Amino acid sequence: MTIEPITAAAPAASIAPQRNSVGLGIGLMIGSTIVFALQDGISRHLAGEYNTLMVVMIRYWFFAAFVIALAARQKGGLRKAIGTTQPVIQLIRGLLLAAEICIAVFGFTILGLVESQAVFICYPLLVAALSGPVLGEGVGWRRWTAIGVGFVGVMFILKPSGGVFDPAAVIPLVAALLFALYSLLTRYAARRDSTATSFFWTGTVGAVALTIVGFSHWQVMTPGDYAWMGLLCITGVMGHWLLIKCYEVAEASAVQPFAYFHFVWASVVGITVFSEVMRANVAFGAALIVAAGLFTLWRERAKG
Repeated sequence: MTIEPITAAAPAASIAPQRNSVGLGIGLMIGSTIVFALQDGISRHLAGEYNTLMVVMIRYWFFAAFVIALAARQKGGLRKAIGTTQPVIQLIRGLLLAAEICIAVFGFTILGLVESQAVFICYPLLVAALSGPVLGEGVGWRRWTAIGVGFVGVMFILKPSGGVFDPAAVIPLVAALLFALYSLLTRYAARRDSTATSFFWTGTVGAVALTIVGFSHWQVMTPGDYAWMGLLCITGVMGHWLLIKCYEVAEASAVQPFAYFHFVWASVVGITVFSEVMRANVAFGAALIVAAGLFTLWRERAKG
């Protein structure tokens, strides 16, 4: 899973003044999903050969360097980016995202990209379902219906071909739940902290936490895999840069539906590179989840 994979970098969306160029924003969003899908494929390869914590730790080192450099260029510099009145919330956000990425990448090695991403795309529905108890937001019957339809889709995906439930299928669902909680806390933090501050804490907290738990799992890689690791870090920075630019030029509500292309590209990588198979129940379940998610996004935009 990406550091955001679809929306993990969204907290940085308003670093620059926004103009509304929807066409350009859609292009940038689709571009970011392509880059993040490639990153997922590289993560799947490396985590299949080396310890997942080490792989994600090195990714986070480059991600942290990116957010620090980005913050240093803004007005007020690092001091302004660090400043927060809610450090506990920011700390929990950073830890949730780091844990989610580790679990998601581990899931790639167990289930593959297709099935992992098919389940993970239910996270907007989890955000909608949890927005009431966590943030006190109202959730009407239409969105509850969409949430129910989406989770019927999840059940279709989790149904194994042999008829016996595989506990490993829950891995991407846990990752989706953690990412939903991270997203909700990001909304909560935005009530008092700037987007630049939240983005800074996301990268630095995760890098510190993963260094603490991951450095003892260091493994020497082959020269070829060091090259893949370098490409993984580059695609991470590139994906976040594209996403930041996307939210700078267009409103989030206009471009967010196109984030579902991440599942399409990740499935293409899984099928063509790793010889994975798109089972009929996975395709049908993913279609239900995407339809429910798009309806939820539309309702949020309509209410806004």
